[in-house]
Formats: sequence, structure tokens, C-alpha cells
Amino acid sequence: MKRLASLSILLVGVALAPFAPASAQEHADASESPRHEEKPVRHDWSFAGAFGRYDKAQLRRGFKVYKEVCSTCHSIKLLAFRNLSQPGGPELSEQEVEALAASYQIKDGPNEQGEYFNRPGRASDTFPPPFPNEQAARAALAGNYPPDFSVLAKARGYSRGFPLFLFDALPGFSYQEHGVDYIVSLMEGYSDPPPDVKLPDGQFYDPYMPGRRIGMPPPLSDGSVTYDDGAPQTLDQYAKDVAAFMMWVAEPHLDARKRIGLGVVGFLIVFAALLYFTKRKIWSKVAH
Repeated sequence: MKRLASLSILLVGVALAPFAPASAQEHADASESPRHEEKPVRHDWSFAGAFGRYDKAQLRRGFKVYKEVCSTCHSIKLLAFRNLSQPGGPELSEQEVEALAASYQIKDGPNEQGEYFNRPGRASDTFPPPFPNEQAARAALAGNYPPDFSVLAKARGYSRGFPLFLFDALPGFSYQEHGVDYIVSLMEGYSDPPPDVKLPDGQFYDPYMPGRRIGMPPPLSDGSVTYDDGAPQTLDQYAKDVAAFMMWVAEPHLDARKRIGLGVVGFLIVFAALLYFTKRKIWSKVAH
């Protein structure tokens, strides 16, 4: 009987343990635990929807922001200089592309002596990374490794919740601008941490980053990049422009894809109408 009583007391204690008041240390540990990130703010994009197209002026501004600010840490390995002159993108002139490529030093080789050498870039070259390897990047950036920008705008995403996620599962109705919304919100989301959150050295508070902590210092601020076309030189404009540029890098043929898709849909509608009226004509004289 004593053993049964002891066992009963033990089971009751285990069952009530989750409801026991937490200690001060437990509260401190909970405040330091990673928190869920905020849902990014939805923005209006010129390339959104079936009829959307890239804004060439915005892509040019976004490239300027990337070149002057982001390229010091982030690579863009899949983008060639000549891509900047192709239709549907920033559409730089061939002279601008050649001058831009020549301003970079590209590691090439080996030569006849078996040695590697540096040469001015050509239009066919891809953008060289800011660091030779991951270890060099981490050593220069306090252990942080900046992601490559080539497909980042398509790789990032978030759940829009019920019932919008049902539309995202349907072809032709899905919202495809999750990544650029996330990038803009992340760039604009830097803020002071709440009183109950302590950040390690070299970490910054951003509610849109998973865990709400990020190792990258705020990269953009008002007036940090000079625009030549009269666009606002604000953090919000910079973030939207570089996000749009990253979207183009991740999906450079978006304009052509939508144009072809609309043509195919139009053809199918006309073809279906012709089939319908042909069937009516053929069967109109047949007694039913």
C-alpha cells in the first residue's frame, strides 16, 4: 500500500509539473530563446500578376544599389555582365557593359607557364565574388557568411496564412512575390531590441529575420546612394529597387514567360471557340 501511495504521489507530481510556476532562471532562458519572425509587409510590384513587367528604370537603380553597397559582401555568381544588356532587364548599352566588365579584375588561367593571372573582365564573364572562398568571408565578417544573391529572391518565402495559402497552391493564382516582400521588410526592419532580449556582440535585432537576430549591420540608410533619375533617395526606395533587381537576377526571363503564356492562353481561347462553332455547324442539320 505504501508503494502504491508513493507511486500515486509521483505520478501526480509529474502530471502537474508543466503547470508549476516557472523560476526566474526559466523566465530568463525563455526570453533568450529564438522568437518567430514577423510576417513581411506586402508591396505592389510592377512585375506582379499575369500582365506585370519589370520596370527598367527600377532595375537600373537596383543594380546601382547592389554595386555600391551590397557587392562588398554578397556575390552574384550566376549573373554575367552581358545579361545587363539583354531585353527585359536593365538594358544597359553594349558600351556600358564593356566598360563595367573592364573595371573588374578576373582571375584566369593557367597560362603557358601554368600560372594563374588577373585580367580585365569581359562581357561574357560573370561577376567575381567579393571573397575567394567561404573561409575568407567568415574571417573578414566576424564568422558570418553572406548568401549569394543569384536566386535569393526566389528562394526566400513565407506562409500568408488561411485562406490565402489555398490560392498559393493553385497554378496561375499563386503569389510569387514572397521573396521581394521579405527582402524589403528585412532591410527596413532593423530596430532596437525589446528590453527582455539581449543580443550577443555583432548581432542586430530584426523582427523579420528567423530568430529575429541577424549578423549583417543595417546596410542602407537615407542618402547612402545617389540616384541620377530623380527617384527618392530613401531607405524604402533603395530596398524596393535592390529587391526588384534581385528578382530579375533570379528570374531574368519573366517578361518573355508572361508574354508567351498570354499568347498561348489567347490561342487556346480562340481555338476552343472555333471548335465550338464548328461542332454547332456540323451537327445543326442532324435531327435529334
